[in-house]
Amino acid sequence: MSDQLSRRAFFAFAAAATGAVIQDTVRAGRVYDPERAGHPREPITAADNDAGIQAVEKKLRCTCGCGLDIYTCRTTDFTCTYSPALHKDVLRLAGQGKNAQEIVDAFVKQYGEAALMAPPKRGFNLAGYFVPSIVIVIAGAFLVRAIRRWTREAQAQAPAGATLPPDATPAELERLRRELDRLDA
Repeated sequence: MSDQLSRRAFFAFAAAATGAVIQDTVRAGRVYDPERAGHPREPITAADNDAGIQAVEKKLRCTCGCGLDIYTCRTTDFTCTYSPALHKDVLRLAGQGKNAQEIVDAFVKQYGEAALMAPPKRGFNLAGYFVPSIVIVIAGAFLVRAIRRWTREAQAQAPAGATLPPDATPAELERLRRELDRLDA
């Protein structure tokens, strides 16, 4: 009987919590606290879906701290207030006739190299591109060397031409041979 009461209590609590959330945000079918519901979005324009604009935005990091590029952040995180503003900046610069590299350069000038999704391939930044692969190659070489040494040591410890005896008795081996012959036939 107590199981049924606890289920009823759980469902009553869940219904009350759901009602409280709905009551807190909606009255008479209208949202009365727009800050909780998010900001209304402006209509989508052709520039929003332009492949060139998207390519530029994929090179630039959103400043909200999510670690995504501007395009991905603005199209997946609808609570982000930074990416729509950065998108407008990209559109404004493109509207001024700037090409993709000039837009990227303007963002770097305003926000620094942190605005880029990947550091430029020059100077000390080259270390970020090459050091991980060099470390992997060196670690692989050490691993191969260690494995070869271990196998040489194992071969040196085993007597020449010796094979370990099987754990099966001669009767079991004979039975296995008969079964294998039967399968071949």
